[in-house]
Amino acid sequence: MTIKYLAAFLIFALVGCKSKQQSNTQNIENAITKNAHQLLEDKRFHSVSISVFKDGKSTIKHFGELSIGKGNTPNDSTLYELASVTKTFTGYVAAKAVLDKKINLDDDIRIYLNEPYPNLEFKGEPIRIKHLLTHTSGFPNFPIKSENKTAFFDGLKLIKIETVPGETYAYSNTAPELTAYILEKVYQKPYEELVTEFVLKPNKMNETKFTLNDNEKLRLVKGYNDKNELMPNFNRTLWGGISGLHSTPADLVKYMKLQLDESNRIVKESHKKLYKEGTDFWEGYHWYILENGNELIYRHHGGIYGMQNWFVIYPKQNMGISILTNTSFNETGEILEKVVDQLYADINQ
Repeated sequence: MTIKYLAAFLIFALVGCKSKQQSNTQNIENAITKNAHQLLEDKRFHSVSISVFKDGKSTIKHFGELSIGKGNTPNDSTLYELASVTKTFTGYVAAKAVLDKKINLDDDIRIYLNEPYPNLEFKGEPIRIKHLLTHTSGFPNFPIKSENKTAFFDGLKLIKIETVPGETYAYSNTAPELTAYILEKVYQKPYEELVTEFVLKPNKMNETKFTLNDNEKLRLVKGYNDKNELMPNFNRTLWGGISGLHSTPADLVKYMKLQLDESNRIVKESHKKLYKEGTDFWEGYHWYILENGNELIYRHHGGIYGMQNWFVIYPKQNMGISILTNTSFNETGEILEKVVDQLYADINQ
């Protein structure tokens, strides 16, 4: 092939590649717009921010209004409460602690507590670290006492374990808070600092944080219930293992990049299947893992008083989806889950 024809071939290939990339981007944008508009037809929803990261490229779009009647559409810098998606950060720090040999998945949790807690076992079978991470500890959903950290430990003494730890799944917001305390103890640093040092700073997630300053609070979403009543933001009184992180749609794209990096030893550890529930469903380090044939999904839902979100990773498609809305009511999670599933189908059709 002559230099002339080689140059022409390279130009043609580059143009074709660019055209395909533009087509893929347009397809993702169209899919986001279609699904967002369909969601907002339900008048209980007022705004939605959707982020898609696929094959190294991100697309973020925003719709609706943050304040009813004001027309103030969210943007890439709008701060949302992540609610229970915060637990995936707890799982990441726990995975690092395992790799650092600070903790072991089979450890009896009481070796990290300052009192014996004979109640935290069932017929001689102790609660182990892996049970905290997979909602199989037998702990109640919410801490018996949560007004402060001292009260939390008083509440632990009142817990009665009624099932063999590790055998029965029961969602617990008590367990991740205890996990956060244990991580704080083994690293001898405040839990908030651990999340910042291990997750946020290395991935330049500068807009993701537990504690907001006055200017950042102005960017924090104030959400609604299904009666259009303005709801309060979450007031963190414990470590933050269950909830408390705030983030932006743009920062969550950075979190997708991290979770898609299987060369990262911590990510790989945090995605391990620790407890099987059903035929194709597992719990990992606070990740819900679905695997069926060629399909592999890591996901988590977050819901708080006035906002809800889904964060989903599809490693085999090199793709992530985040959807955030300023509405929270009983069916919100199920509705958003369907939007995520349809968006994924539209993009990959």
